[in-house]
Amino acid sequence: MKSSPVTKLLQEHKALFTIVVVGLFLLELEIFALAVMHSGKQSLLQVLDNQGNVIHETSGNNLSDFNRANFEKVFGSLDKYTVQLKKHDVPFPFRAWFVAAVCIPIGAMMLFAFVVKAYLVIFHGEKVAASDSSEPVNETGGESKLESTLDRIGRMNIFNIGFLVFIGVISYWIIPNMFTYLGHIGFDFFVQYEWFFFVLLGIAVCVCLWIIYLRYLLAKRSIQSHTELQKHRISLEYNAGTDQMLQLEGPPPDTDDPAIIDYKPEEAEDIDPEPEKTEDTPSS
Repeated sequence: MKSSPVTKLLQEHKALFTIVVVGLFLLELEIFALAVMHSGKQSLLQVLDNQGNVIHETSGNNLSDFNRANFEKVFGSLDKYTVQLKKHDVPFPFRAWFVAAVCIPIGAMMLFAFVVKAYLVIFHGEKVAASDSSEPVNETGGESKLESTLDRIGRMNIFNIGFLVFIGVISYWIIPNMFTYLGHIGFDFFVQYEWFFFVLLGIAVCVCLWIIYLRYLLAKRSIQSHTELQKHRISLEYNAGTDQMLQLEGPPPDTDDPAIIDYKPEEAEDIDPEPEKTEDTPSS
């Protein structure tokens, strides 16, 4: 039974892949720990002036010596201001954790693979082309399902797969934030220019009412036409049922309409009849 190239690679570089897996696990653990640290109950220390305006704020329950020294350099003694502590609950940032947990390892591996491949192509281009052309096609017969799956994955272009995954995860992070941002902007614009939207709403209502009125007139005319057609059809059926032929009516006798052609028949002239033949008449 022949093993796939991916299986051979895993067997030949066990130590390297073990280090990579452990490093990815530690990286994912650190990303999760940072997400947990930025969730839960959070404290916010605010410094207010006499008018109640917030002039400085920092996370934590108190100011460190470094922050206190910087604050007093800019605003003067801290005793002249009011200090208040606010606590609020922050939910677990699931989207931020998911995007970081997927995109950071994939981006790092793709960057490393790109650098290695660029180095090989630039400095060893002929050897890489010769090895790619002379690489035999491996037979997949007799392999287990895991080995065949790894072999199919190994034949895919890692850059295309990584790019698609990277774009999908980034879209999962960007698109909701974009819609949220556009929603806030739209709401502020509506509050500031609400008269403009009311005018647009009034125009839209008037246009809808006008369209409804025109459709009413069209429907009314259609019903009237249909009624006239039905009346004409019924009258034709009634006339056909009486078995009476239609007659052409001439003009009434009292009318003195002149004839188009003034024709008068001529009287026949009296013509003598042909003389009878006698015996004295010589025969021809």
